Amino acid sequence: MYVMATQVIVLNGGSSAGKSTIARHLQAVLPRPWLTFGVDSLIEAMPRSMQASDTGLEFAADGGVSVGADFMALQSAWMEGIAAMARAGAPVIIDDVFLGGAHSQRRWQRALGGLDVLWVGVRCDSTTAAEREKARGDRITGMAATQATVVHEGVRYDLEVDTTRTASLTCAQTIAAHLRSPGEDHLPPEAGK
Repeated sequence: MYVMATQVIVLNGGSSAGKSTIARHLQAVLPRPWLTFGVDSLIEAMPRSMQASDTGLEFAADGGVSVGADFMALQSAWMEGIAAMARAGAPVIIDDVFLGGAHSQRRWQRALGGLDVLWVGVRCDSTTAAEREKARGDRITGMAATQATVVHEGVRYDLEVDTTRTASLTCAQTIAAHLRSPGEDHLPPEAGK
């Protein structure tokens, strides 16, 4: 039987969970070149005026994040653009924070329809994530703790990794082992259990 090769890896986890580091390790361990795109890059690409706007992004003093209609519209276009690259043959790793839990996943599922996607939950306990957040110094205090569990609510994964006590490279190797390659003659790892 022919199994379609994995075209997209979606990493979902809270701030400071280790998604970006895992994505970089994946690029190093995977046998073919993969592009990586993170929600942080999308936010950096937006006009600064959208980062303090009720139609864009608002960051609360306690680390909470709320998104408005303008942000959602630009994010939808970004998602479709990433999906188009994958459809054109570029394998893609997406590093995202599903602030809307299952609703955020459904938005990605619509954009990535027809592609072979590996959904990966990147977990990290809130205390460890908060310590990383503090060490980074580029995040609003409280963001990591606020997002640690809410981003996973109702989300369905093919695989989950936890960076609390597992190195990012080990997590990347675990993810890489679950990818399907062109022409493989086997069922995905979860099948047959």
